[in-house]
Amino acid sequence: MTRVAPPPRPPVTPSGDIAADLAAVRTAIAGAADAVGRDPRGVTLVAVSKVQPVEKLRAALAAGQRVFGENRVQEAKAKWPALKAEYPDVELHLIGPLQTNKVKEAVALFDVIQTVDRPKLAQALAAECRRQNRWPRFYVEVNTGEEPQKAGIAPAEVGAFLAACKAEYGVQVAGLMAIPPAEDEPSPHFALLADLARRHFVPGLSMGMSHDFDVAVRLGATVVRVGTAIFGERATPTAAA
Repeated sequence: MTRVAPPPRPPVTPSGDIAADLAAVRTAIAGAADAVGRDPRGVTLVAVSKVQPVEKLRAALAAGQRVFGENRVQEAKAKWPALKAEYPDVELHLIGPLQTNKVKEAVALFDVIQTVDRPKLAQALAAECRRQNRWPRFYVEVNTGEEPQKAGIAPAEVGAFLAACKAEYGVQVAGLMAIPPAEDEPSPHFALLADLARRHFVPGLSMGMSHDFDVAVRLGATVVRVGTAIFGERATPTAAA
């Protein structure tokens, strides 16, 4: 965790034109990848569409975006089945916490679940996948800041949890995911996550959001989760799900 932070870039400020803002984010991703000799095609942009109206999602779809992230199962269930029927190549990621009583719906709807954060959830997901014969890709959420109020596997416990996922729960892990503490410089957390992925031979790294995705790309992110820079500020949710 000693890497020097890359130089900051000017923020990608949303203009209200979703196609233009998507293009700006993609350009910034490409620039960050090029700066460290990476192929930009190795970075997946997840457009975080939580609490965004369907018309904004349609604008992003019309601009060619096909990978989206939602925080809540019920909100996604209300918006995405019809859109996925219309755009069958859409890939939907769950990037928020998942309760075990929502596992059945999550397995049916999402293509990637990024927040596997405890043994009970891993067990429930594996059992439901077998029932449905449907296997989303799974990422393990790592609590890189070891914040007591935040979900996620502690860095020192990642190896044991990955081994249990494979040997005990029957869950194949495609990647690691983290959200650094809001008050911290993100680079050390991204570097830690990348190091954990290397040590445990995990190919995917989901890290970086609107304010720091370029730093994440420079430090190895294969997935970045960007919402505000594309869609603008989110509306206040009207109901929990």
